Amino acid sequence: MLCGGVSCCSDVLTICGLLAVQCIYGLYMMFLDGLLAAGVPSLFIIVVACAASSVVVLPFAIALERKKWPKAWSPMLVVQIVIISLGGVSIYQVFMMLGAERTSPAIASAMPNLGPGFIFIIAASLRFERFDWKCKYTRAKILGTLVCLSGAMCLSFLKNPTPSNEELSQGNGKKDWILGCFYLLTGVTIFACNTVMQAAALKRFPAPLSVCSITAIMGSIFSATIQVLMEGKLDAGTTDDIARIIGEIVLVGGVVIGLCTTFQVSSIGRKGPVLVSMFSPFQTVFSAFISLIFFGQWIGLGCLVGIVLMFVGLYVVLSAKNMEDKMFAELMAPSATECDVERPLL
Repeated sequence: MLCGGVSCCSDVLTICGLLAVQCIYGLYMMFLDGLLAAGVPSLFIIVVACAASSVVVLPFAIALERKKWPKAWSPMLVVQIVIISLGGVSIYQVFMMLGAERTSPAIASAMPNLGPGFIFIIAASLRFERFDWKCKYTRAKILGTLVCLSGAMCLSFLKNPTPSNEELSQGNGKKDWILGCFYLLTGVTIFACNTVMQAAALKRFPAPLSVCSITAIMGSIFSATIQVLMEGKLDAGTTDDIARIIGEIVLVGGVVIGLCTTFQVSSIGRKGPVLVSMFSPFQTVFSAFISLIFFGQWIGLGCLVGIVLMFVGLYVVLSAKNMEDKMFAELMAPSATECDVERPLL
């Protein structure tokens, strides 16, 4: 009973923490909008924020996880770390930036909400998520994911105004619109693969703080390289109080978001990529409420329906995974002393 109570308390704290992380991400997006409006390039923000995040997390990684570091770095682990750093930090941001420039705010904010669906497919294919079509819990997880995605897409499209035909004709045309959607889908696919890759890396390197610190500094270097290749130099994009801008990025993007990212990666190691990704659409929910509170942008009935669908879908997935874990725990009870390598990922 005591063990079960501790486990339940841990699950509740994880869920509350993941919801809080998405709320902080929503506030962070408002902060980013201000920087981008001031002319600061997104790649420069990534360079500074990732470098600061690595510096902040590194002392905790050394103090708490040094004994968990692998004695020998296998080639596969090195490849995974490089892919996570390059794909999840740098290339993902580049594709999302290119897609947002060619589409609309509604499309750009809706596409990332497809991530949980992609992650579910990839994780199930690679056996990081239990999948058995005959099992009612698998069908419940699929249903809950679809319901949550439907609510997220509904909220995204209804929260943001869609462009008119005149706006499309004044833009770069239909071809650029299609190309922008392709960029966004590519970025979301990279993000989904990166999330599952983090789960795989944590099996070989069970130290989430260390993984975050390493991938953040490598992501900063890769992002700086990409900006130099694309723009010819590493530039803040503005000459107005650069020291203040860098300080804000270090404090908000480095310290706050760095700790949030670390918590997410740690949760992936304990609960799996699918469950953690199910919380990402709730950033849109918090953004909608922030817009209501600070800017008076009213939340319509369609948006409320989307929010309800998201919470219902998440509840269905959480319940299904909880019942599935209990069922497998009972089946594995006779061999409880054996190590279940899949357990930390679910």
